[in-house]
Amino acid sequence: MEKTLTQDQLTPENVDFLPINGTDYLELYVGNCKQAAHFYKTAFGFQDLAYAGLETGLKDRESYVLVQDKIRLVLTTPLKSGTEIGKHIDKHGDGVKVVALWVDDARLSYEETMKRGAKSFMEPVVDKDEHGEVVKSGIYTYGETVHLFVERKKYNGVFLPGYRGLKTSYHPSSVGLKYVDHMVGNVGWGEMKTWVSFYADVLGFTQLVSFDDKDISTDYTALMSKVMSNGNGRIKFPINEPAEGKKKSQIEEYLDFYEGAGVQHIAVATDNIIETVTELRNRGIDFLRVPATYYEELLDRVGEIDEDLEPLRDLGILVDRDDEGYLLQIFTKPIEPRPTLFFEIIQRKGAKSFGKGNFKALFEAIEREQELRGTL
Repeated sequence: MEKTLTQDQLTPENVDFLPINGTDYLELYVGNCKQAAHFYKTAFGFQDLAYAGLETGLKDRESYVLVQDKIRLVLTTPLKSGTEIGKHIDKHGDGVKVVALWVDDARLSYEETMKRGAKSFMEPVVDKDEHGEVVKSGIYTYGETVHLFVERKKYNGVFLPGYRGLKTSYHPSSVGLKYVDHMVGNVGWGEMKTWVSFYADVLGFTQLVSFDDKDISTDYTALMSKVMSNGNGRIKFPINEPAEGKKKSQIEEYLDFYEGAGVQHIAVATDNIIETVTELRNRGIDFLRVPATYYEELLDRVGEIDEDLEPLRDLGILVDRDDEGYLLQIFTKPIEPRPTLFFEIIQRKGAKSFGKGNFKALFEAIEREQELRGTL
């Protein structure tokens, strides 16, 4: 439960030295950004927003920017061989490179994190065009993933300087996705403490909750997870580490195929998960399925809910409750050829938690998929 401090309780120790307004955008490095943009528009209901490439003066890469409510995706592909972007894709496959954080002061954000031990990705730079200026800076987090600090209070353009607005004749409708609820990172054996400390010491995050291998385990596999959150609670980063089990866990599989630590899944919020998942399924998105027996005792476990049980059962939507309410969630299968990145669709009805009561059923469903892939 978050605590609000009064003004006279604020001290140098508990002042939020890195205030973050929200997730600014997520940038994925992908093999073909034009085709990826078509996929995210068609399947996930994103809309055109902006473009950068040869037509805007870029010689080495092309980027499409898509939007749905408060979610912005940047899809970037190199235009030549031997680039850093291309090397990233060759090693990791398509995946999240940049988690951009919207801040009021990108210079101060950089200074505060660097003096606390961050590794620099980008010193503060000012990009300008006829619509104003944006200040950006950046630091590395786990693996080759980057946090960019984006300050845009003096900018009123469509996205960022160097991008032009994009309008095409293809406008599939939204599926009702609202904002990034949380984003989960997978780190290697024995690295959990390092990265929990990084988010606490370098970015000033606090630990909301912790799950160990007793909480998240099946007969075959296990993992550990800790959830880190910033001062105002708008940014939540669960971090997973593999734990010893009889067989290879989903975290180990990810680390093998991504070839290192990285973003495992992006959780996006909706106000009506039944409508959203129905539309996503109609558009070809595949979801993990739990056994039908999951629903036999569901209401006994979570109590009364607003939704009818039958559409939840039909769609495979999971339900869990905490002290403040309940949540509904479902997970896509990996959206890339490698079994790495996937999406979570979540609707919160007061709950602040992450679905602990669903872990066993969910991970057994993932194990069935691993068995089909021959990687369990």
